[in-house]
Amino acid sequence: MNQAALHQLLASKKVLGEAKKTPTELFHQRFHTNLTYIKDLFFSLYPASDTSYFSKKLPEKLELLFKERPEALKKQDLERLQEGNWYQSEKLVGMQLYVDRFSKDLKGLQDRLPYFQDLGVNFLHLMPITTRPNGENDGGYAVNSYHEIDPRYGTREDFMELSQKAREKNIFLMLDFVVNHTSDEFEWAKKAKKGHKKYQDYYYTFDDRSIPDEYEKNLPEIFPESAPGNFTYIPEMEKWVMTVFNKYQWDLNYRNPEVFLEMLGNLMALANMGVDVIRFDALAFLWKKLGTISQNLPEAHTLISLFRMCLQVIAPGVILLAEAIVAPRNILKYFGENQFEGNECEIAYNASLMALLWNSIATKKSSLMIRSLNGVPNKPIDCTWINYIRCHDDIGLGYDDDFVREMGWEPFPHKQFILNYYCGRLEWSPAKGLMFMYNPKNGDGRITGSAASLLGLESALEQKNEISVSYAVDKIIMMHGIILSFGGIPLIYAGDEIATLNDYSFLEDEDFKNDSRWVNRPKQDWEVVKKLDTSNGPASIVYKTLRKMIAIRKDQEVFADHNNTVIHDTPNPHIFVFKRKDAGKSIWVISNFDEVSQSLDVSWLLSNGILTGEASVDLLTGNPMTLNGNKDFYLKPFGHYWITNV
Repeated sequence: MNQAALHQLLASKKVLGEAKKTPTELFHQRFHTNLTYIKDLFFSLYPASDTSYFSKKLPEKLELLFKERPEALKKQDLERLQEGNWYQSEKLVGMQLYVDRFSKDLKGLQDRLPYFQDLGVNFLHLMPITTRPNGENDGGYAVNSYHEIDPRYGTREDFMELSQKAREKNIFLMLDFVVNHTSDEFEWAKKAKKGHKKYQDYYYTFDDRSIPDEYEKNLPEIFPESAPGNFTYIPEMEKWVMTVFNKYQWDLNYRNPEVFLEMLGNLMALANMGVDVIRFDALAFLWKKLGTISQNLPEAHTLISLFRMCLQVIAPGVILLAEAIVAPRNILKYFGENQFEGNECEIAYNASLMALLWNSIATKKSSLMIRSLNGVPNKPIDCTWINYIRCHDDIGLGYDDDFVREMGWEPFPHKQFILNYYCGRLEWSPAKGLMFMYNPKNGDGRITGSAASLLGLESALEQKNEISVSYAVDKIIMMHGIILSFGGIPLIYAGDEIATLNDYSFLEDEDFKNDSRWVNRPKQDWEVVKKLDTSNGPASIVYKTLRKMIAIRKDQEVFADHNNTVIHDTPNPHIFVFKRKDAGKSIWVISNFDEVSQSLDVSWLLSNGILTGEASVDLLTGNPMTLNGNKDFYLKPFGHYWITNV
């Protein structure tokens, strides 16, 4: 039993009975329940720390932060504890968006809440909306504040009103907590530039290049084209500062316990605005150590778990998402391992599934996806994934080289093929994407583009080829159908639900033209939305089909995530099959990644428990699973089915 499950038990009506504990009493109960964990974590990170930090400063900080939490949210915390793992529900369906590109500002977003309700979306990830530098700011991930709203989006009051309205409509909100770094305009950085030693120690600062040069021997470059190197010279304080991402983003020094205490306060300031899920941005980078790449270090995991244990004490209704785009086995570590299993982040991005889906589209085969997904151990039972086909960023190719070799492919040429397929280097490819951060030293690169353009709709419309348009639409639906039925929370990127194409206008913007990720951050086209009910074009087909899929998902308890996803090996390499099972019911999700019809033999279907004919039904169409000549089940090109036995 992890700590969250223990808190749920202690807060349950069965344990509390008729006895009414006050919120403060429940806070103290949670504090003492987590005390041993917090102590072990704290002194593991800060063994030389004055004991007063743990005996006095940290408890006082937790008490103060709890007192500052609004009463309505304290009540919500208790309700969520009594509800259990609410974030694993089949009822959750998410969307990620930039507020200004979707609806101009927060008031406009509030007006659009009925749109989400119509589609069935009830979980919103809003891209950064707090203050940031003018000009370059990494899409808002260079933060000037963790809780003050940037005027371009409105006011803090606007957000609080949105938060209240969202709660009334049972819509959950997720915001980013940029935990690894601040902007160089953040209040601490400004004081550091003025010579304040205390705040210089909040960052990794150095008098000369000797130590930075030692770090550089092992540190990779995150943005080798636009931000080479990992340190920036700051003339105002005559020091070098660690800037792993960009020169205007200063890495925080968590070796200093004061930084942890300050950031815990910033975390709670965000939670107290009514945020339900907090996305820990760039958490793989939190701890720096000479002689390493300073990513995914054990101390980073300890630090995340310390944040989690403290957050559980103050606001147990708020959960954490790990933004760790790393190898599959490393992603699992962000749920917590060994004695800390299930005590780190509740949610993580299923980046492996995302990358493998795009691999399957390019190769027309599901073999690598099946082998890779079956090669990853189960996550802790109390954790879940976010499943997505793309996000605001690029698409990385994080494949396991050993699995690639098992397919008979060489890793380097295979990655080059995937990049070429999606980035306009193969004449026959229907995909229209752009390259992001190609590194000629090692051939690594990433892919940008909207889902519709990457899946061939843009080129099909240009060619006025109706068959190709139909194929592209089917691919869009199939990809989303997989994330809507796989174990975890599906997250749709805004615009993909109406098949939005690439936005090339970024090339004319001085602030964006060198960052190809803006091609897949289009503005929401509300003129298209107005015509959804009257049009028969790709936007209408995709929207209406996704809306139907979402409604079916929410009506099937089997889609709740209880580690109940089973990947099947299939005799046909083009077909991907997985089963969602629960007490008394199973649903098989079957997808054809080829542009020609493919089949599954009836003997294979029956051996895996899938009945045929009138004994089964496709939930998406309501039709029985008809066989061809009583021998084979034929899947149309890019066909997608949710089959259950009647």
